[in-house]
Amino acid sequence: MSGLEIGHGGVIAVDTEQLRDVGSRMQTVATQCEEARAAIARAGALLASAPEAAPQVDIGALHRSGERVGELRAELEDACAGTLLMADAFEVVELRAEAEALALGDRAGASALRARIHRLLDGDARVGVMADWLVADWAGRRHGGVPEPMGVFGLLPSLLLAGAFAGLTSTLGKVPSGARLTGAADPVRVTPTATSTPAGAPKGVAGALKRLPSSSAQVAVEKYTMADGATRYVTYVKGTQNSVPWEGGEEDPWDMKSNLELYQGQRSASYQATVDALAAAGAEPGDRVDIVGYSQGGMIAAHLAMESDYDVAMQLTAGSPQESSLGDGQTLIQLSHSDDVVAKLAAGGSATGTGSPDSFTATREVDPQDGLYDLSLQPHALEAYIETAQMVDDSSDPRAEALDAYWRELGDAVEIERTEFHAERVKR
Repeated sequence: MSGLEIGHGGVIAVDTEQLRDVGSRMQTVATQCEEARAAIARAGALLASAPEAAPQVDIGALHRSGERVGELRAELEDACAGTLLMADAFEVVELRAEAEALALGDRAGASALRARIHRLLDGDARVGVMADWLVADWAGRRHGGVPEPMGVFGLLPSLLLAGAFAGLTSTLGKVPSGARLTGAADPVRVTPTATSTPAGAPKGVAGALKRLPSSSAQVAVEKYTMADGATRYVTYVKGTQNSVPWEGGEEDPWDMKSNLELYQGQRSASYQATVDALAAAGAEPGDRVDIVGYSQGGMIAAHLAMESDYDVAMQLTAGSPQESSLGDGQTLIQLSHSDDVVAKLAAGGSATGTGSPDSFTATREVDPQDGLYDLSLQPHALEAYIETAQMVDDSSDPRAEALDAYWRELGDAVEIERTEFHAERVKR
């Protein structure tokens, strides 16, 4: 587990070398799987030649285990090939943009970049096709199934699909200033499922993440009544609940369909449900509403902070594939793991940071060791981000310590009312 780093943000870009490192790690695990398969095969052959040595061993089951390990090795090698292919395609996109920028002022530099592009394209014909597709105008696509171009690149495992689509171009990771969601969301129904009166406000970032709904609810809204009678709200928005690639449009609005719509700047059912939940909790235009969002909830938070009718002064996100462009009066706290494919494979981000001077991004690597762990989404798990949040709370960094004033201010409330909401799509 690597140490925590706190900074004022910066570019969140597709790191092709990081992608290639992921591919290398996959290949390492694939090699280990092949060694394990061979060992199982040797053990099976030995036991088959002398069954009386270990009569309790099911040789058939042992053989099937070896076959499964062999299948896993093949899957890993396919995933490795797909990841390396993606790295080449992303690099071509980046190099083309750089070459275009240099074309007028540095022709020699542009020529060198184009030479690198040609080498990448000559290495695999699919790279150029994929690079073209990445920058194509696909804002109008509906993603009920895998887009046709992806059929050529079936090498990518479901593990990488969310991260891959988060970074389709160098702009999708950052929601630019003035951007607004377009289109109409699928109709949703929002129902309050639980009400409570918390004894106090969260005492830190970890406490705030722990208040994300843990039941079937996807949104929780807390209404704070201050000593002077003023009211303010904090809303907590969950991450994706159905992460099966390309499956979407079903009952739960927190699915891959909403993910892709938000990536493309389209109004999703999950965003609409969050707005409806705030209204149902009593929040009115102009009210102070702060937001805590995890994963897909981070994208919802970005648009609530940038385009809603509420006064959003604080936005806290964990594992979000997008970064909002906030004003100097808005504070953005981001938690991001360097080995989280959802957070770090989202292209874009701000080169100079965003939000008030108190804004910061806290990053760490959850597990620097090679192994099967790399193939899971564990670095994206909420539990891992709560651990990171606790590290932020314990940090002596002045930016993290300055955040304590926010929690104390919330703690001055004389009454807190919490309502959890469950949302579902309404069939047309």
